Amino acid sequence: MPLKLSLKPNEKFVLNGAVIQNGDRRATLVVQNQAAILREKEILQADEVTTPARRIYFPIMMMYLDPEHTETYYEDFVVRMTEFMNAVTNQEVLATCIAISKEVMRCAHYKALIHAKKLFAYEEARLNYVPGVPEDAEGAQQFAGY
Repeated sequence: MPLKLSLKPNEKFVLNGAVIQNGDRRATLVVQNQAAILREKEILQADEVTTPARRIYFPIMMMYLDPEHTETYYEDFVVRMTEFMNAVTNQEVLATCIAISKEVMRCAHYKALIHAKKLFAYEEARLNYVPGVPEDAEGAQQFAGY
């Protein structure tokens, strides 16, 4: 099934590891075969991996984008997911964690990323954390409420 990408002007995306940027007009691309594609808004940079949910998302993203090193990223994913699940008591969130793990086990990394994004909202409601705002000198954006 083809994937249709509607791109905003200057929007970037990753296609099988290559960073591609759209020109100055809207564009639509149709990808006819299987490919690892992430839009700019779906990509976390290493310096943005500052919370437990983001520490789960990042290795899944890397498994998706860099399948040659899946084993290394998988080990990090397992550690981070175990830590997260040991800290959470909310049954809905635990069910999401199980869904993420199942997708990772099936190598359905993009689907796992979709589920992992759901953890961001849960986490932000329980953290003194606002994306894009740096931590203060004493680390005010701490884990609280899991």
